[in-house]
Amino acid sequence: MTSTSSSVRSRITHLSPKEFAKLSNPPLLIDVRSGWEYSTGHAPTAVNLSLPRLLGGTIPMFRRWLLPQWFLDLPKDRAIAVICLTSHRSPIAANALVKTGFSKVFNITGGMMEWQRLGLETRTGK
Repeated sequence: MTSTSSSVRSRITHLSPKEFAKLSNPPLLIDVRSGWEYSTGHAPTAVNLSLPRLLGGTIPMFRRWLLPQWFLDLPKDRAIAVICLTSHRSPIAANALVKTGFSKVFNITGGMMEWQRLGLETRTGK
């Protein structure tokens, strides 16, 4: 019998920033860094939802106060990718998404540090 954490990890697909950038139909990209970090440089299509808000939103009584409506409206079969600065927070977010029922979850390895090192396009501001 496999543990819950290993089965959750097996349902997460890991992609490098370059692999993500080459996708013809990329998943929704959620940047789980703080709003300040996000504003200093993020992937062009990324939307910001910090890891603390995402994790707090997994608690049913806090969900409607912590999670934005656009996130609450996402269908559970919507493909979602998560990115952070160095790939420390994004696996935590990916695990939380799988545990809350999302079935197509991607983790961007290397985070925004790798994204920028590869010279991929970034934007600043909100």
